[in-house]
Amino acid sequence: MLELRKSEDRGRADHGWLKSAHSFSFADYWDPEHVEYGVLRVINEDRVAPGMGFGTHGHRDMEILSYVLEGQLGHRDSMGTGSVIVPGDVQRMSAGTGVLHSEMNPSPTEPVQFLQIWIRPARTGIAPSYEQKHFAPAEKRGKLRLVASPDAHDGSVKLHQDVRLYAGLFTRDERATHALAAGRRAYLHVARGRVSVNGTRLAAGDALKIERVESIEIAGGEQAEVLLFDLPG
Repeated sequence: MLELRKSEDRGRADHGWLKSAHSFSFADYWDPEHVEYGVLRVINEDRVAPGMGFGTHGHRDMEILSYVLEGQLGHRDSMGTGSVIVPGDVQRMSAGTGVLHSEMNPSPTEPVQFLQIWIRPARTGIAPSYEQKHFAPAEKRGKLRLVASPDAHDGSVKLHQDVRLYAGLFTRDERATHALAAGRRAYLHVARGRVSVNGTRLAAGDALKIERVESIEIAGGEQAEVLLFDLPG
């Protein structure tokens, strides 16, 4: 079963300094048909103006990933972490018992475009933690590179949930196949470009909910960058 979620059907928010597209219900956007997908709760595509950002705010009991597509994203939190996230980086913050953080665009001239992803943890009340790793384009070119997993396999960041996140870059004749185990589901989000997934043509911002298939075939990319979530059923 493949269920297409078109980019233009996402929720939208425009605060001037922030333009956001919500794949799932978030803030003032509510759609009972798209609240979450299993343990995947949020995928927000955020564009933040130069020198602007999200002031200090709190989270609890959520695995939060940031994936920068263009520009830079500054991060500070109550654990003492201070970092700048750039394209190729995957940042994981486990909010656990509670954490305060801020996210800012440090550039005075260039906007930042990034994906903010929330995943429900397998258990609540864990100690907050932070991790950030870089995955070069060559690691993702024409393949699905594991970037987040419950066991930190192959250098991926560690998630406190039975979720495996893959990132891939595809163009021209590059292709990849992902086997989906029985009883699991997947969610594929196109971050940019165009690509075909099991024969369905997708453009930037489009996504597929995938269930009851044995394999996921990615091909026909046009400067495509995709994220594939392998999720518990």
